[in-house]
Amino acid sequence: MDISELSHLDDAESRSISAENPTGEKGKGGMSTTGDHAAFAAGLGRGWKISPSVAVQPGDTFEIADIEGPGTIEQIWMTPTGNWRFSILRIYWDGQEHPSVECPVGDFFACGWGQYAPVNSLAVCVNPGSAFNCYWPMPFRKRCRMTLENIGDEEVRLYYQVNYSIAELKPSAAYFHAQFRRVNPLPYKEVYTILDGVEGKGRYVGTYMAWGVNNSGWWGEGEIKFYMDGDEAFPTICGTGTEDYFCGSYNFENQQTRQYEAFSTAYAGLPQIIRPDGLYQSQMRFGMYRWHLPDPVRFKKNLRVTIQALGWRKDRRYLPLQDDIASVAYWYQELPGRPFPPLPDRDYLEII
Repeated sequence: MDISELSHLDDAESRSISAENPTGEKGKGGMSTTGDHAAFAAGLGRGWKISPSVAVQPGDTFEIADIEGPGTIEQIWMTPTGNWRFSILRIYWDGQEHPSVECPVGDFFACGWGQYAPVNSLAVCVNPGSAFNCYWPMPFRKRCRMTLENIGDEEVRLYYQVNYSIAELKPSAAYFHAQFRRVNPLPYKEVYTILDGVEGKGRYVGTYMAWGVNNSGWWGEGEIKFYMDGDEAFPTICGTGTEDYFCGSYNFENQQTRQYEAFSTAYAGLPQIIRPDGLYQSQMRFGMYRWHLPDPVRFKKNLRVTIQALGWRKDRRYLPLQDDIASVAYWYQELPGRPFPPLPDRDYLEII
């Protein structure tokens, strides 16, 4: 992400995996003779956009990439159809049996409510129409496996491209992780856990949250807390409020219009605001991200991250909220990593 490095030549080799070159091999792109667009290329022949996408049937898992290292995933672009909560992205590093990334595809790309919302940040971009892009560097030493599981009842049409480099890594290079969680509703007076059970040395680099408010009034007084390296009752890092952590202030409110105002910047944003329509869409829903790119949270032994859900009572005391909260935690750490908690089943994941 450092533009000053672009002029410096090295010995890395660029490769790309897509439906037109599923192995990423040198000189093997555009060789398909069959594919979903073969009829459109009639009269043109091989090399004329015959296989730009794949179909992932209900219950199937499609292997997006299987790459021998050492190397680094540098960019992922994909456009999946269907219910984004029912397409599960997983990434496995260096032969580990459990994934280091396990997340519904929409939430991974900061679109957790199943609807398109433009995201314009350094780490993740979501562009018209529903084009998911991420630029998290993902180094690996031996092997990278990336899959997409369709847990829905309908076929998913997946357009995708994984751009990567093959090159030796620095000894300090750690492995990218992303973990999804959801609680609906949050039990009264409980805090929401964004991440727990992380052991080893690493850096926490980002948070995405899809927050559905089940109450009237302001919902973001809660503090985020980072418990690291043996912290028990009290954390080392404690925020001052939900909108403050996501780099906003005063309720994300435009002081002139007295309305929530969406924004999307390099490091933080509130790109998605779903408002009641007076009929079936009855709750406020928000999508927010915070990337710790210039300010990673460093830990040496372990890490736990929580956030409170707090509103206001009429007598101006805090009201612990019982909201629908989902999150993705993004971090780097050494291997081996611990297995994640089981992903919720399809019915629990579903949003309307």
